[in-house]
Order: sequence, then C-alpha cells, then structure tokens
Amino acid sequence: MPETLPVRDARPEDFERVGRLTVEAYRTDGMLDAVEDGYALRLADAALRAEQAQLLVAVDPASDEPLGTVTFCLPGGPWAEISRAGEAEFRMLAVAPEARGRGAGRALVEECLRRAAAAGAHRLVLSTQPASVVAHRLYDRLGFTRMPERDWSPAPGVDLLAYARPAP
Repeated sequence: MPETLPVRDARPEDFERVGRLTVEAYRTDGMLDAVEDGYALRLADAALRAEQAQLLVAVDPASDEPLGTVTFCLPGGPWAEISRAGEAEFRMLAVAPEARGRGAGRALVEECLRRAAAAGAHRLVLSTQPASVVAHRLYDRLGFTRMPERDWSPAPGVDLLAYARPAP
C-alpha cells in the first residue's frame, strides 16, 4: 500500500527540482519527442507555472524533497486548456521515476480535488495522452470518467483525451 505523502505549494527553492523531475517523468514515459524541445522547456519552467497557477508538490515526509508535481488552475487562466465555467483543471502531473509507487500521483490528484471543491468548482477536468495508461488507471481508481466530446489536439499529431470527475 502506498504511503500518504504530504502535498504543499511549491516554493522557489523547489522550482529547479520540479522542472527537472517533470521533464524527466515525461521523457521516461515517452511523452516527449527527443527532437522537439519546445514543450520540454514549458514543462521545465516551474517558476512560471507557480506564478500563473498553483504549482503543487508531493514531498518525501522525511526530507521535504519534491517527489511529484502538478499544476492546478481555474478556467480562463494562462494554463487552463479545457476547463469551463464552474470547473477546475489540472495539468502536467509528473512523478519522479525513482519515486513511483509511493502514492505521489494519487496525493496530488486528491489535493486537486480538494482545491477544486474549495474554489467552488463542480467538476475537475484534465487532458492526457492516450499512451499514459498508468495515469489512466489512477484516474479510473479515483472516479474520473472519459469525456470523449472534449478530446482535442493542441498540435498536429498530438491527440489528448479528456477526463472529468465531480468535485467532492
């Protein structure tokens, strides 16, 4: 059984680690084209995400070292992609490869659900790549369902699946 990891807002001293772990997680999962660096640069810019949205980290309880991260946002913000009025959204869920299986992903998504409810959102939405099957299993376990009518493509050859869950 994975441990329950603390989740907090990222701090400036976390930004470098968070940027690196996000890029590393995406690369490990084959979600970044080795030739295309534009999205990797966006993933690495944790400071900008923290400035323009809510950048969260799941941390090791002993060291306070970030093990995973997610960007939580509300509709209309610069990081929102598919959220609409009354919804919240999360993006860029990433867990360091060496920290997988400890419950970081689950803790981060559960915190996003809490923040969605606190913001008065009735639903939490997300987009994910079809190949992110491990993440899909997590979303299924946490009660998210597919919203194929909101699937979309941000760039040629990049198709994203939409998921949603009512906020608690």
